Amino acid sequence: MRALISVSDKTGVVEFARGLRELGWQVIATGGTMKLLAESGVEVINISDVTGFPEICDGRVKTLHPKVHGGLLARRDDPNHLKALRENGIEFIDMVCVNLYPFRQTIAREGVTMDEAIENIDIGGPSMLRSAAKNYKDVTVVCDPADYDTILAEIRGYGNTTPRLRLQLSAKAYTHTAEYDAMIATYMREKAGLDEKLFLEFDLVQSLRYGENPHQQAKFYRSGERVPYSLAYARQLNGKEMSYNNIQDANAALAIVREFDEPFCVGLKHMNPCGAAVGRDAADAWTKAYEADKVSIFGGIV
Repeated sequence: MRALISVSDKTGVVEFARGLRELGWQVIATGGTMKLLAESGVEVINISDVTGFPEICDGRVKTLHPKVHGGLLARRDDPNHLKALRENGIEFIDMVCVNLYPFRQTIAREGVTMDEAIENIDIGGPSMLRSAAKNYKDVTVVCDPADYDTILAEIRGYGNTTPRLRLQLSAKAYTHTAEYDAMIATYMREKAGLDEKLFLEFDLVQSLRYGENPHQQAKFYRSGERVPYSLAYARQLNGKEMSYNNIQDANAALAIVREFDEPFCVGLKHMNPCGAAVGRDAADAWTKAYEADKVSIFGGIV
């Protein structure tokens, strides 16, 4: 079994590669990843020894090769695919471990040039992820260091990753490349002077009991980028699961509270403040807000 590793985020990669080697896998790597693994005592094969071709164009071209993508995309149950691999001296690659050039971090830096941003657009990485993800029935695709331990545990337990895990990892890889491409497209459209195009990227927080009304369904999503004073990243300490209206009211309450520096309390019901007050301390502010409308505040969000 062979794994190809080429990562920008090298968190845990040495331990992961060492674990694969202990399980009898061959490890192929590129550039900086290969250097790190070799210096850490992990036996590693240079990608150029697999392709028979050197890395060129300052590393822009290193994995875009039939001996990489043929080894990833060939179906193990198709005799014609197997024949093509034999005739061209191509061996299977059973795992790809890739995370992409840090484009988001690059463009977030103050004063970054467009040339710097362009050099952090990954080409080979997304290509390998997509090839491996397409052939998930036979190939394990890894784009998140958080999955390393799970993958090693399955290989130890079953001799390889399970089909279910490979499907899950395939879906994660396609999500990863989709988000990456959307980020690049947004940046390039801005630089090119084209109209803005909105790409939404949100993660499911929870499914709700019902929507704004009992006959409606609703789900609660949050953006990948943390927003201050947002209920999306709050931690519920007690009480039953919040409803659609609870979430709306609580988020509105937070938006109002953040406008004040002194002790302040607001109570909301159906997005309308029932009482709001500044006080000497939180208890005083609460008392004043409650006294403003003792009826409407009942069952609301404070």
